[in-house]
Amino acid sequence: MLILVTNDDGVHAPGIRALSEALRELGRVVIAAPDRERSAASHSLTLHHPLRMEEVAEDCYAVDGTPTDCIHLAVHVILERKPDLLVSGINRGGNLGDDVTYSGTVWAALEGNLMGIPSFAVSLVEYRNEDYRPAARFAVKVARWIEENGLPENTILNVNVPDDPDQNLDRYLITHQGRRRFAESVIQKKDPRGRSYFWIAGEPLPPEGGVETDVGAVGNGYISVTPLHPDMTNSLALETIRSWNRSGN
Repeated sequence: MLILVTNDDGVHAPGIRALSEALRELGRVVIAAPDRERSAASHSLTLHHPLRMEEVAEDCYAVDGTPTDCIHLAVHVILERKPDLLVSGINRGGNLGDDVTYSGTVWAALEGNLMGIPSFAVSLVEYRNEDYRPAARFAVKVARWIEENGLPENTILNVNVPDDPDQNLDRYLITHQGRRRFAESVIQKKDPRGRSYFWIAGEPLPPEGGVETDVGAVGNGYISVTPLHPDMTNSLALETIRSWNRSGN
């Protein structure tokens, strides 16, 4: 297999190192990742200035752009052919519930899907121990599933692994996206010159949903595997919105 690996924590992050080392048992691994942390970059693409790229080790490239930029450079510049698999991670912190709309890790996988590459994202939740080994081993397991079975059309997998060095890799659930909300907060401070600056912050609110959701599953010690797709249409609302036009108002 030819496997493309990326992340949003940066090319030197421990999670991407653990992931790439584990995946090498399946084939050739090529890393294309941001040269620094680009968390919460979502699906952003650099359009207004040129990108630079450096090969920092064999088959390992640092890009001064977003995770989505990295996918484009890897597919169109670095690799001689389209990869058989794209894996994004291992993210330092969970990508659960509402997080997926901000996550550069998840959207890198979705970009791979849009380019016709079987893709999944993997994250380590809470990072109290920062032991990436269980998540890396489970990523190999998921990669083998995809190699054997493929993925449904327009689908990626979003994998979240509890940060437990003794995590049972057979303790996983197929879940749907839950809700993970934070208390809104903007912290204002002054710099030495008296000018205001701001930090966007917020304490997590209690999770919503049971073990059938990604948030609830991880909260109960399960690995969560959630199928996602890039079509954001709310199908349940289509008839309601169409009825507005039929009302004649």
